[in-house]
Amino acid sequence: MNSIKSDFPRHLKSRMNIAMQDTPVVLINGPRQSGKTTLVRQYSPSLPYFTLDDDNNLNAAKQDPVGFVNRIDRGIIDEIQRAPELLRAIKFSVDKNRQPGRFLLTGSANLLALPQIGDSLAGRMEILTLLPLSLAEIERRENHFLNYAQNQSWPHSPIQSRQLDCTLQALAGGYPEMLMRQDPARRNAWAKSYIRAIVERDVKDISSIEKLLEMPRLLEVLAQQSGKLTNFTQIGGQLNLDTKTTQKYIGILETLFLINQLRPWHGNTLSRIVKTPKTHFIDSGLLASLNRITLERIQVDRSVFGTLLETWVYGELLKTVNIIEETWEIFHYRDKDQVEVDFVLENNERKIIGIEVKASSTVFNQDFRGLRKLASLADKHWITGIILYNGNQCLSFGDALWAIPFSLLD
Repeated sequence: MNSIKSDFPRHLKSRMNIAMQDTPVVLINGPRQSGKTTLVRQYSPSLPYFTLDDDNNLNAAKQDPVGFVNRIDRGIIDEIQRAPELLRAIKFSVDKNRQPGRFLLTGSANLLALPQIGDSLAGRMEILTLLPLSLAEIERRENHFLNYAQNQSWPHSPIQSRQLDCTLQALAGGYPEMLMRQDPARRNAWAKSYIRAIVERDVKDISSIEKLLEMPRLLEVLAQQSGKLTNFTQIGGQLNLDTKTTQKYIGILETLFLINQLRPWHGNTLSRIVKTPKTHFIDSGLLASLNRITLERIQVDRSVFGTLLETWVYGELLKTVNIIEETWEIFHYRDKDQVEVDFVLENNERKIIGIEVKASSTVFNQDFRGLRKLASLADKHWITGIILYNGNQCLSFGDALWAIPFSLLD
């Protein structure tokens, strides 16, 4: 991977700017170190800025949330999950003055998943999610993947990506700090420090749990299970945790944007569909660190690369659906005949795009077996099936089926 500059454009910026023009409160949600603070401070450098990572601000906000908010006509409040008491105070303030763009918030936890928050700002707040950098942002270009897929208007000429080496990109992930470190050992050191900070601070902020020291080990176990069907009993058994506690702890990690439980797609056919979710890490760089995957290890044992590549693709798809106005959800498909599709994208009109990930540079007709099965189930809602592969040409395999280079995942 070539040398990378630090001033990355963020595709979510336009959605944030639009929301601030007609909504009193805008929340930029996402994992720590994904670039939220940089993004919101770029919106208007003159806006008053308060970070709740500052103990003085945090103590004042917790002690007198109404007084803290009443002193702010318009402003930015960073890491709002550290003082959820502020949200009710913001609601009262907004109800008195509904001027758009009054509060620009950031949060390193999914606030909607926190029981103490509930719907305190329902109808008053727009929530946007900023994930680590996408390939398109790293390469400083627009994201066209879903437009290409929906219209099946893939470029005819060979695709040349300026930055993309799939192996190196998957190893580095999308966190700006990891991308800036060329030395894999230094990236690994950052990842370990990042995970430790999440456990020691953010887990405590959003939940009271008894076995805090088990969280890093739980992440390691989940990393070994990434991309697989979630077995809470088996995972908990490795940590001497019961199934209910395991589900709770995994939910906390999901709230902190480290992992996702990818639900199964079933359409209208339920009888032979596996209904178990899959666990996926959101960032492939963190997964590589947790699983101790290096370039040298991949060169010796290519089998360790498949899951890492699939995780990288999942992260890219998440970033793609987060920056557009249209709502798309991501699922997986698996039936009792062991027919699978890695990712199923479905919009509000129930239109379906199926996506498979293949690490090699050669695609065969039989590789489309799962996508053809999915197409038959989706029927009139089917748009297209895509195999992402390590090549440089967009190839049609008929019946709205395509082999598409990873470099177009932008």
